[in-house]
Amino acid sequence: MDKLMDHPWFIRVVSLLLAIMLYMSANVGAKTGEQTRNTFGQEDTETLIDIPVVAYYDEENLIVSGVPKYVNVTLQGPASIVKPTALQRNFEVYVDLTDLPLGTYTVPIKYKDISEKLKVNIQPSSVKVTIREKVSKRFPVGVEFFNRNKMPDGYSVGEPTVEPGTVMITGAKELIDEISFVKAIVDLEGATETLTKEVRVRVYSRRGNEIDVEPQPSVVEVTVPVNSPSKTVPLQVQTTGELPDGVHLVSVNPEPNRVTIYGSKGVLDQIQQLDGLKVDLDDITDDTTVELDVPLPDGVKSVEPTKIKVHIDVETDEARTWEDVPIAVVGLPDSYEADFLKPLGGKTNVRLIGPPDIVRGLTKDDVRLYVDVSGLDAGEHQVPIRWDKPEQVRWEPSAETAMVDISEKAAAQ
Repeated sequence: MDKLMDHPWFIRVVSLLLAIMLYMSANVGAKTGEQTRNTFGQEDTETLIDIPVVAYYDEENLIVSGVPKYVNVTLQGPASIVKPTALQRNFEVYVDLTDLPLGTYTVPIKYKDISEKLKVNIQPSSVKVTIREKVSKRFPVGVEFFNRNKMPDGYSVGEPTVEPGTVMITGAKELIDEISFVKAIVDLEGATETLTKEVRVRVYSRRGNEIDVEPQPSVVEVTVPVNSPSKTVPLQVQTTGELPDGVHLVSVNPEPNRVTIYGSKGVLDQIQQLDGLKVDLDDITDDTTVELDVPLPDGVKSVEPTKIKVHIDVETDEARTWEDVPIAVVGLPDSYEADFLKPLGGKTNVRLIGPPDIVRGLTKDDVRLYVDVSGLDAGEHQVPIRWDKPEQVRWEPSAETAMVDISEKAAAQ
């Protein structure tokens, strides 16, 4: 083996084979699209797109416009440096505005943390920026309705509420000064009940143009009361049960005596008053106030108020006593005469009991006591004492019967 390796022809053959292998390796690599950057020491070029741009300035007090969000960066240099730089992207592209006063400038876009061995090309290489004073101002949020004419017939909206009611807008002073109003727009198409929506806040200039600015918060919650057609109708209160003896009903008054009902126009047109309210008079001895739920008629969506008070005014009996009220005799033939044996003189005391307004208005002339002796023969008779009483008045005579002596009248001489 050692002799073979020492032979000149062996060395020549091995050298030829190595040369062929190197040649084939180089050509196969080129045909398969391998870039020269994979070969140690070769140059390479990479273009990176959408590289973010950082702006350095006083963010607390200044607003800067004109700085692009992204740029394209082309790296050129040794492949061994280009490839890891492109993959890792641990460099920064920036504009430095820290020493510039308010105004408009054309500034270069710079970079850092890229190897000095690479050639760097940034597109665009410079930008026109404007530096303005930063201002923050709070604005109230108004509500504007859209498609109000597309609500069902008879429906209306109440006063909307916005939460929160104001938003903070930050921007250049010139922009803030241009703001005229801030609105949340609510679509009312088909609305038949109260709406609560999250609505984007829109900012408008004095000319009515929408301004592209982001308020904080950018979305507010708007509540819009939606009222259906309504009608105000009187209340009809019915009584059930009976008041105890000696207690009289003076009045039954609902408070309020009218309510507002909501529903479709067709339903409301059929309702003239609201029935179904009842108060029980059992066991009521004094003026009383009760609270009742207002009934909801068929087809009615709601009623306001939902509860009412009913004042029940009553009065208790009052008593008056008249003394020596005369007792008349009726039914006595002209040829007879009657004398009262009891009560003597044909007079008795009467106690009247009834509603105060009636009892207080009576006089003795309004109370007629009598005994009916129709069909009685001569002699002594015990007969009931009767009276013509006013309505709603009870009476308590000191005697319920009278003793009457009937006799023929003496013949004229």
